[in-house]
Amino acid sequence: MDADIDMVTAIAVSALLVAGSVFTVLAALGLLRFPDLYTRMHAASKAGTIGSGLLLLAAGIHAFDIAILLRALAGFAFFVLTAPISAHLLAKAAHQAGYRLTNLSVTDQLPQAKQKSSVF
Repeated sequence: MDADIDMVTAIAVSALLVAGSVFTVLAALGLLRFPDLYTRMHAASKAGTIGSGLLLLAAGIHAFDIAILLRALAGFAFFVLTAPISAHLLAKAAHQAGYRLTNLSVTDQLPQAKQKSSVF
């Protein structure tokens, strides 16, 4: 019975490691291949978050310790809560700084901020 639990755990950890590695590699490829800053940021924030979360979950399950598993789940929750927000804020700041979309983009839905004239 103990060997069956070990086998199921090993298979689950292996599947999580493979899936997390695939998402992480796809995020890295997205950073290299996507045409502009905004699509690269999308790849890093979405696929990178899922990849690192799955790898953390695999490490937590492999440890056979509930405290380590809870820390891994807390780390995954932190990634899920912070990565999309930070990517959104960075993309908004980049757009306001003047970074343009690629020519492949159909429309720019975020209007350029109006320049304030300073009176000094």
